[in-house]
Amino acid sequence: MVSWNEKKGFICDMDGVLYHGNRLLPGAQEFVQWLKEEKKEYLFLTNNSGATPKELHQKLERLGVEVPEEHFYTSALATAAFLKYQAPGCSAYVIGEAGLLNALYDAGITMNDVNPDYVVVGEGKAYSLDTLTRAVNLVMQGAKLVGANSDVSGPIENGIAPACRALVAPIEMATGRKAYFCGKPNPLMMRTGLRMLNCHSAEAVMIGDRMDTDVISGMESGMSTILVLSGVTSREEMKKYAYQPDLVLSGVGEIPKAAAAQGQDVQD
Repeated sequence: MVSWNEKKGFICDMDGVLYHGNRLLPGAQEFVQWLKEEKKEYLFLTNNSGATPKELHQKLERLGVEVPEEHFYTSALATAAFLKYQAPGCSAYVIGEAGLLNALYDAGITMNDVNPDYVVVGEGKAYSLDTLTRAVNLVMQGAKLVGANSDVSGPIENGIAPACRALVAPIEMATGRKAYFCGKPNPLMMRTGLRMLNCHSAEAVMIGDRMDTDVISGMESGMSTILVLSGVTSREEMKKYAYQPDLVLSGVGEIPKAAAAQGQDVQD
């Protein structure tokens, strides 16, 4: 049981939780409205590195949900923060979309396809045999390999799409080097999220559709964990893991109803 009314902060995944592709999932709008009405601190924490917070804000706006930019944190921002801390002013060869490139630029990291300090990989249409070959050879020459996140796949409207770890795998196999992944379940990203909420882990809830990133990251950070079945994980698949979420829901639309029921029980 999760005491909804006692929890102050909510960290929530997006893909498979609020939407699939360009389709808003049932109950997402009601959930966001509940967060606002109850004055909860909330952050949408996504492993998708392709979009900027502004683009995520605009996407939800097109779907009919209003969430200000400051309520988004992405694996691209986590990657940029990691590189800035590790090697300020470093350079990188980047395979990814605008969200990743903008985050790196904003952190003072320059682009370099000759002798970069890092090869950084995120999701994106720029991925090709040519970019893969360049990345492999740069890593062999000494560049360190970083992945924006460790997701193998992600939900789309008509199935799944390969995600960052699947795109990094050929580089790892060809070079024999292992990548460092900055997104969930990396505790650096989770601690940043809790700081942004100004919230202790015991006061927070992690909501997501993946056992291997969302649930484990919340559990290892000391948060209550909610698995929603609106994304890539089924009840059968959930049983394969040694750890389990605190609660399983069909979707985030159940949360306002559960909170209302708890409130009614307290009054009674």
